[in-house]
Amino acid sequence: MSWGDDKTLVLLLAGGVGSRLNVLVQTRAKPAVPFAGIYRIIDFSLSNVMNSGFSQVGVLTQYKPLSLMHHIGSGEAWDFTGRTRGVKILPPRTGAHDSDWYKGTADAVRQNIDFIKAHPSRELIILSGDHIYRMDLDDMLQFHRRKGAAITIGMMVVPREQIHQFGTGITNGEGRIVEWEEKPKVPRTDLASMGIYVFDTAYLLRVLSTYRDDLDFGMDIIPKAIATDQVFAYPFRGYWRDVGTVQAYWEANMDLLRPDSPITPEAWGIRPNPEAEGRPADRCPARFANGCAVRNSLIAAGCIIEGTVVNSVLSPGVMVGKGATVRDSILLHDCVIAEGATVDLAILDKRVRVGQGAVVGLGGDKATPNRQQPKHLYTGITLIGKGAEVPAGTTIGRNCVVEPYRQTGDYPGPHIATGESV
Repeated sequence: MSWGDDKTLVLLLAGGVGSRLNVLVQTRAKPAVPFAGIYRIIDFSLSNVMNSGFSQVGVLTQYKPLSLMHHIGSGEAWDFTGRTRGVKILPPRTGAHDSDWYKGTADAVRQNIDFIKAHPSRELIILSGDHIYRMDLDDMLQFHRRKGAAITIGMMVVPREQIHQFGTGITNGEGRIVEWEEKPKVPRTDLASMGIYVFDTAYLLRVLSTYRDDLDFGMDIIPKAIATDQVFAYPFRGYWRDVGTVQAYWEANMDLLRPDSPITPEAWGIRPNPEAEGRPADRCPARFANGCAVRNSLIAAGCIIEGTVVNSVLSPGVMVGKGATVRDSILLHDCVIAEGATVDLAILDKRVRVGQGAVVGLGGDKATPNRQQPKHLYTGITLIGKGAEVPAGTTIGRNCVVEPYRQTGDYPGPHIATGESV
């Protein structure tokens, strides 16, 4: 990567609320949600930037940024330190009112024009910090240059039943986008935007200067650019998933466990931050007691397994007691599953304690959605928030939510029916 006049600057958008992840984002930004045991979601984007040879990054934060800022730190984990290298955390700029947060993806970039101008670049790469994927961003940059494009958009084929969630493009024989629809109800293509862009920097600055209102790339800038400028689709054919829903987050973690897993973070060169909270580097190796049973699971360092773990992902420091069973579940750091307890098809945030003989997730109809948030929980997954306690002997059904830090006295009784919340 040349660092003369040919610089490329990366902006990583990491400010979204991610509300569909429910209690997992009540205490942290969506890109800071742990994934695959030892990683956070943002590690994938940061590692893609590092592995593609870029070394100047601005991370645009907004919602509950503290854990994200602590996780990124100096950027040393991804080699973003040195005289010509760096990662800069960019908080939102408030206007006349404290509530004047970013009003769209392009508005977030517009509010950081001073950072862009302070790091002169030929191109600007814009990424989201909440996707699980591996991508050679330098290859996309070279594609952009060969095409002489003003904008290049990373795009991939997705199933037709999912296309309504994305911006979509219709291309000609050269890969130029000739029509654009944002989240179409009746799609005319299966080519979806990944929210990954390469812009000629001067072009983007000129375009941003013409807008004053709420501004989004997919809704505002791209449709107008297609009519007058060269906008190309960069074809991506690897694994990519937006883990912005409970179901997608659970499925991506389960993809790790498949014999033919499409997600191989270590082989992809994805780096965690070993110095972050919980310090996985300081954990002892996982310990498996006599009589335990572990099948098709990812068990991180510091775990102690005395019971049964099947088809599950356990972050560092999880303890599963004698006679306890964990199945089809995701347990984040330092959860404790006491003797004889059962956790089935559930996601437990950090430091959850499930008491002796308690049952989380068994029983009930998986098709009965959560009563308060039916669009978040409708496939049987139960969520237990950070630091919550499930009292001994308690039973919690399917599609339930226990809010963070709930304790014994917060429960209405020993039985929480399917679809209820605590």
